[in-house]
Formats: sequence, structure tokens, C-alpha cells
Amino acid sequence: MLHRISYRWAQLEMAAAATLAVAITLLVLLNVVTRAMSASIFWVDEAAIMAMTWMSFLAASAAVHFGHSVSVTLLTDMLPEALACAAQRAVDIVVVIFAVLMLWLCWRWFMPLEVLRAGFDAMAFQGETFNFIYAEPTLTLGIRKFWLWLIMPLFALGLTLHGVANLARPVGRTAAGA
Repeated sequence: MLHRISYRWAQLEMAAAATLAVAITLLVLLNVVTRAMSASIFWVDEAAIMAMTWMSFLAASAAVHFGHSVSVTLLTDMLPEALACAAQRAVDIVVVIFAVLMLWLCWRWFMPLEVLRAGFDAMAFQGETFNFIYAEPTLTLGIRKFWLWLIMPLFALGLTLHGVANLARPVGRTAAGA
């Protein structure tokens, strides 16, 4: 069950990342055309950067599920199968620890309970916590940065799901399928 949820979530992440890759291409093309016509649209650069950031985090999370993460296997390729499996388990444990740490850091950064206590009033929240995450706007898009930063807790949730699913799979099996 956990493997299927992880697989479906990874599929959603990859579909969103592919959509963002197309958006990045279109934004860069728009930027090239408008600059060539001396009519630059300044928000396009920032939108392309944010789309690239989101795409990268979504694809990185899905890569953990599919086992396509970048790795150096020089040592593990020389190990006997049992030790290679143990090394893979150790990597899976490190990934889960990192993911849970990311979740905790995002919880502390976004402070959802304090926002709730402040009645979703950004000014009251800032006054109580000195955390200005919900007030800072982007330079050219004009939206609050926290909307763009939401990729961090989303990444941490996906990474945790995929990491736990990898730990739950039988030793020696890959996570490529459902």
C-alpha cells in the first residue's frame, strides 16, 4: 500500500515537473523574443527561476522513489551482495533522517500553529514571532514569497514518503515499480 502511494505521488511529481519544464522553455523563449524587440518583460526571469526551482525539487523527490538519484557506486559495486544491500539500507535511513529533519525545519520556518493562533493575520503573526515569511513579496511577480517557498515542505513530505517506502520494501528490490 505504501509503495503504491509513493509510486502515485512520484508520478504526480514527475508530471508537474514535466509541465514546469515546458513552462520554463516557453518563458525563456518569451524572454528572448521580447528582449530582441527591446520590450523586456521583467517578471519572466523571476518566473522562469521559480519554475526551475519547483521542477528541480519535484524531480529530485521522484528520483528517490524511482532510484534514479545521482550516486557513486564504486564502493558498493565491489561489495558482496549482502553488504551492498546493507549499504543501500544505510543510505535509505540517511534519506529518511534528512527528510524528517527538513520537515521539522519547514515546520519551524512556516510556523503554521502560530499563524493559526494569529488568526491568519500576517501583521499580528510578525509582531508575535518576528518571522516575516508571509509578508515578503517577490521583486517582480509581486506575490508573497511564501507561496513559492512552499516547495520546501512539499519536497520534504514527498522525500519522507519515498524514503519510508524505500525502507519498507524488501531488501535487494528496487523501487522502480508500484
